[in-house]
Amino acid sequence: MKKVFFPALIVLFLLSAGCANRDYVRQQIEPLVERISKLEAKVSSMGPCQAEGARTAQDCCDKADAAAKRAEDAANRAEDAAKKAGAAAEKSKKAFELQQTK
Repeated sequence: MKKVFFPALIVLFLLSAGCANRDYVRQQIEPLVERISKLEAKVSSMGPCQAEGARTAQDCCDKADAAAKRAEDAANRAEDAAKKAGAAAEKSKKAFELQQTK
């Protein structure tokens, strides 16, 4: 009897500790329901002008990101052109020195 009683008691104890009752769940969810209700009221009270302003702000951010990308690409092209110009200057300097020695 003891061999069956103690394992059954342990299993019963473990199962009872992990259960949540309705009151506990209600206590945990109630503050969230209140917060969600407040946010819904806030969003619904937003006029179309504010919603449009949020879209406009996002559009401006997107355009600014695109402009920054184009500026970065232009800076990279300018850097490449400067390197080519430096190489051409070195080449012409060597050609000039060769011409001077003749």
